[in-house]
Amino acid sequence: MANRISRRDFIATGAAAATVLSGFPFVRTARAQETPIKIGVVGTGGRGTGACANALAADPAVELVAMAEIARERVDQSLEALKQDPDLQGEAYQARIKVTRDTIFIGPDAFKQLMALDLDYVILTTPPGFRPLHYEEAVNRGLHVFAEKPVATDPVGCRAIRASAEKAKRQGLSVVVGLNARHDLAVMETVKRIHDGALGKITGGSIHRLGGGLWHRGADPSWSPMEYQMRNWYYFCWLGGDQIVEMVVHQIDLMNWALGATPVSALAQGGRQQRTDPKYGNIYDHMTVDYEYPGGVHVHLMCRQWDDCANENENRVIGTLGESDSRRTILGANPWRYPDQDDLLHNASVYEHMELIQSMRNGEARNDLLDFAIDSTLTAVMGRESAYTGRRVAWEEIRESALNLFPESYQFGPAPQRAVPIPGSPRPV
Repeated sequence: MANRISRRDFIATGAAAATVLSGFPFVRTARAQETPIKIGVVGTGGRGTGACANALAADPAVELVAMAEIARERVDQSLEALKQDPDLQGEAYQARIKVTRDTIFIGPDAFKQLMALDLDYVILTTPPGFRPLHYEEAVNRGLHVFAEKPVATDPVGCRAIRASAEKAKRQGLSVVVGLNARHDLAVMETVKRIHDGALGKITGGSIHRLGGGLWHRGADPSWSPMEYQMRNWYYFCWLGGDQIVEMVVHQIDLMNWALGATPVSALAQGGRQQRTDPKYGNIYDHMTVDYEYPGGVHVHLMCRQWDDCANENENRVIGTLGESDSRRTILGANPWRYPDQDDLLHNASVYEHMELIQSMRNGEARNDLLDFAIDSTLTAVMGRESAYTGRRVAWEEIRESALNLFPESYQFGPAPQRAVPIPGSPRPV
């Protein structure tokens, strides 16, 4: 712990002699670059592997030194993917992948072994049901964090991660959350214009996340029920949160940001139309939500995952002077479009790691959890619970809800066996 703090102090104090790199909005120093930024990843699936690549691309001081997973083959697959990544070709990149046999940890508690190492920040990319547990450990270890969205799957998890985030703020630890819109320069400028009045008074909006079916990793007789659920985590609500929480949280976060508020209530419905096989766990395959925001502003959300159907992915904010896709375009009285760009600064998945590293260097901790990520996750949970129960759910109600989906034990063995929710049936909210 003493060594870790010492290196972090060294990285941060180097900013005092900073020089601005050409075309780069942050400051870096030769002194800082000479000091490696050692990172580890917990969860090496597609997003975990991608986040490692993004971190390595974000700054030449980053070194990937450790990985934690539930199965060794997933680590091997991740390391091979990093070797083949077209953005990480060349000796300079590959030399910074320093994972060894001694820094690979396997099993449900591997995250604890990884976080006991001398690291600067840790990437948390396991199924989101584990995010509060893993983040608490990271904060207790004094680690900065990059955490993928969503940050929990139920209200109790949201409150738990809020408590850890408040502790991190007191300790000066940064946490950046992978809600990409917040780290996208085009979106930042678009939302700024909306806030400055480009659309006039906001009157409503819509969110569409309509896509096809996803992966399923099958079954293996050697897997316990818990390992089976972890490997097919998307289809179990305690692990993934359902589509609206696991995926549509991106669009929900963007809408909350554009409107400058969280909804006061949600009224929703949904069900299973194509994914009716029991292998698809206990989540829905379609959902629609009416979110009411302060001032009587309504946002209509549709999401579904059906094969061979029309797909669409959009946010729309409507005002008295026009409308916006809230990403890069404004139509109406004040037409505008952000120019197309193709560089690292305009890759939100890379830029978010740049922001995290810069906050570590300049000693100005940022806390995406407290600033927006917890509230956006809870907004998604509110919509899901309205669909699952068939009831209108209020913001204060979901904030105080005792709903806790996390099992008493997450070790390999038995697993929660929850039925597909039926609206009108009892469910604690």
